[in-house]
Amino acid sequence: MIKGAPGRINRAALPVACALLLALLAFSENSRAADELRYFRIGTGGFAGTYFAVGAALANLISKPPGTRECEHGGGCGVTGLVAVAQATQGSVENAALVGSGGLESGLMQADVAHWSANGDAPRYRGCTANRAGNMVPARTAPIVKPADGKNLRAIAGLFPETIHVAVRAESTIRALKDLRGKRVALGEAGSGTLADARLLLEAAGLSECDLHPQYRGLSQSAEALSHGEIDALILVAGYPAPALADLAAIIKLRLLPVPPAMVAALRRKDAFLTAAAIPGAIYSGIDAATPSAAVTAVWVTGAQQPEDLVQAITAALWQEDSTGLSGGPPPARRIKRERALVGFDLALHPGAARFYREAGLLKGGASR
Repeated sequence: MIKGAPGRINRAALPVACALLLALLAFSENSRAADELRYFRIGTGGFAGTYFAVGAALANLISKPPGTRECEHGGGCGVTGLVAVAQATQGSVENAALVGSGGLESGLMQADVAHWSANGDAPRYRGCTANRAGNMVPARTAPIVKPADGKNLRAIAGLFPETIHVAVRAESTIRALKDLRGKRVALGEAGSGTLADARLLLEAAGLSECDLHPQYRGLSQSAEALSHGEIDALILVAGYPAPALADLAAIIKLRLLPVPPAMVAALRRKDAFLTAAAIPGAIYSGIDAATPSAAVTAVWVTGAQQPEDLVQAITAALWQEDSTGLSGGPPPARRIKRERALVGFDLALHPGAARFYREAGLLKGGASR
């Protein structure tokens, strides 16, 4: 009790009382804001790849921390109280395992990897190992993608096409995929969708890892190795232009090997999610003509355990009318279109995403796809 005359407040103590009251109000407000704050991670890929740049754009689009101005007043148009972040990973395969097990709230992954993880029906490949002489020899067969809690994977949206790139130095004698025999080739790192599809691509070309000197590196390390002549080629599955490849093309002259239609047909017999595509000319410096190839859809995936209202709000924020966070983002993010939201994958939608699409008239009846 403040000392003073009965029925009166001691004027000297009034500033202290006000300060205490303001502190209590601030503490209460901060506690309420902390209670409202939610974090949502997006597993991407390496820092030099397309996934990380797109994941950062998505995170910015759906975030709206407590205290942010309202959308109509120039503030964020994301999910109230949400802080989303892009988290670097090894790529699609690792993201499927992390999201499926609850280690991440969401992740980006290739449609084929999502399907194989959820259904456990990945095609097999014959692995290789080095013998005592250092030569690559056949090992036992194994699935390209091992199922890992895939039953918990649910889709938010199909995003953009990822195209197979096979890059060599311009002066290289390698002109076709069959010429990779005996060469030093970067196939992507363990846990990446690139490695999964590279193994299928080699098989379609009549090769296997045993016919190469395979390298398993991250994209930035592979690009640097190609620039120094330490490898002969690199394979990458990414939305164009892939940042690391664009940077490399600005330093040295590159060529992209074609994936001809007959080979795409062979690929589709093992991977129905791959479709014929082309990398347009002038996407990479010094490569003026379009390069025929194959592409697979990148899908934003979350876990079945994520709250329905949260995922619905995230999906609504993704497809808000004024998606300036995407239109001003990296080139692959600019190709994310609402009309392709349900195209190119067969993973079941998260109930929250399904509710959004149903209310938006994009999904009929009680279907989850």
